[in-house]
Amino acid sequence: MGQIIIGVDTHKSNHIAVAINTQGARLGAVTIPTTCEGYRDLEKWGAKFGRIKAFGIEDTGSYGAALSRDLLSKGHTVLDVMRPNRQLRHLHGKSVSLDAESAARSAMNGQATALAKTQTGACEMIRHIKTVRDSAVKSRSQAMITLKTLIINAPAELRDALDLIKGPNHPDPSHRST
Repeated sequence: MGQIIIGVDTHKSNHIAVAINTQGARLGAVTIPTTCEGYRDLEKWGAKFGRIKAFGIEDTGSYGAALSRDLLSKGHTVLDVMRPNRQLRHLHGKSVSLDAESAARSAMNGQATALAKTQTGACEMIRHIKTVRDSAVKSRSQAMITLKTLIINAPAELRDALDLIKGPNHPDPSHRST
């Protein structure tokens, strides 16, 4: 048995994989659930055809992230594959099996050269923290705009009472602009 390449079209609840040999012959296809057991089954399934040279996986930063991490932790070569060209997909029809085969062929012919990120370590943690912070800042800004709009549209008595409340970011009421 020779080397094989497995292409994976990723989805939320399952992934479709196609195995090809290094000459490009399609060996088989399988659908696996996006679970640890599914990832183990994918490796066992692929090993039936030969030694796995690489995995070409679509969306390693999204739906394929968990599978990529699992395979990388087991020492596999995992390549991040771009989605197939929409025009080509339109001509040939949408098929997850064909998308998985396309991913395998991209890995085989050298189109896919980017190694999948491990999505672990300090850089990834900083990225997550920044994403959460950016979201919190945006939410705070939206809340402040909404609150100011409510105050502006409130009855005069309520506005006057609210102007007396001072906080760290509350301007002096004597400097109120019209």
